[in-house]
Amino acid sequence: MGKLKAKLFSLYIAVGLPNILVHPVLAATPGVTNVETFIKSVITVITGLAGLIATGFFVVGGLHYILSSGNPDHMEKAKRTITYSAVGLAITIAAFVLSTIITNLATSAFGS
Repeated sequence: MGKLKAKLFSLYIAVGLPNILVHPVLAATPGVTNVETFIKSVITVITGLAGLIATGFFVVGGLHYILSSGNPDHMEKAKRTITYSAVGLAITIAAFVLSTIITNLATSAFGS
């Protein structure tokens, strides 16, 4: 009789203890809103940093142009810096607009 009680008690512990110690896990609601929000945040931050960097290169290129003292090589280098920063800024803005359009289309097609 003692062995039967020990087996029942151990069975009770084995089955009942996990129900007491484990917290219930609730399923997340279906949809892509959390992922969408995260991706939008990442794209916004990257776009802001790229704009800040392009602005810095505009300033550096402008200072080099002013301080070139008429030297054609330095002036050409400063012009290239300004041109490349403008192209980079245009690409960044185009990528931001394109990603926003794709996100809106995906949200309307798949729901949120």
